[in-house]
Amino acid sequence: MFKLPILNYSYKEFEPYIDEETMFIHYNKHHRNYLENLNNIIKNNNISYSSLEYLVSSINKLDIEDINKFKNNVGGHYNHLLFWENIKVGTEINIKFKKIIEKNFINFNNFKIKFENIASSHFGSGWVWLIIKKNNLLEIVSTNNQDNPLMGNFVSNVFGFPIIGLDLWEHSYYLKYKNDRMSYIKNFWKILNWDIVFKRYKKFIKNDLIL
Repeated sequence: MFKLPILNYSYKEFEPYIDEETMFIHYNKHHRNYLENLNNIIKNNNISYSSLEYLVSSINKLDIEDINKFKNNVGGHYNHLLFWENIKVGTEINIKFKKIIEKNFINFNNFKIKFENIASSHFGSGWVWLIIKKNNLLEIVSTNNQDNPLMGNFVSNVFGFPIIGLDLWEHSYYLKYKNDRMSYIKNFWKILNWDIVFKRYKKFIKNDLIL
């Protein structure tokens, strides 16, 4: 069975960009709900798995009666694990990875603008991602609800390994930002954990994972 991650920061660590109350509710209510539902589905269906990434990427191979419920909750757990990893105060993008960004998006500022535009124009609940595709190219995409790029053609034509994920559900920002989603998105750069982003990038390149 899966467990909630132990956060290595306090709920107020990211103020004023993410407020303490939002962090507490997001982690203890929303993420916990996805986790508990996922564990119950796994138990009730006797699902065998080698890793969480296997479950996320193998949805179309699993024999589960309510596959959409499973998809929502396994995605909800995986997506939030990445979100908690993705935030940290005080990191900076290293030169090597910045050059990789520039190779894929012309320059770093263009990358940020494209990410912000895709995130702000996403209709309704979902996520915006920076993914590595199988040809090692980087791409910015968004998915609905708790869908994830590892789910591939099961949910959309998006398929890749996510190295940045920003939660666009209202529960992640509405107490502070109300309907000003763009300010929430722009402030994400101030707390993005570039060390983890680069670590995930190297992990994919090195292991090729399951894509």
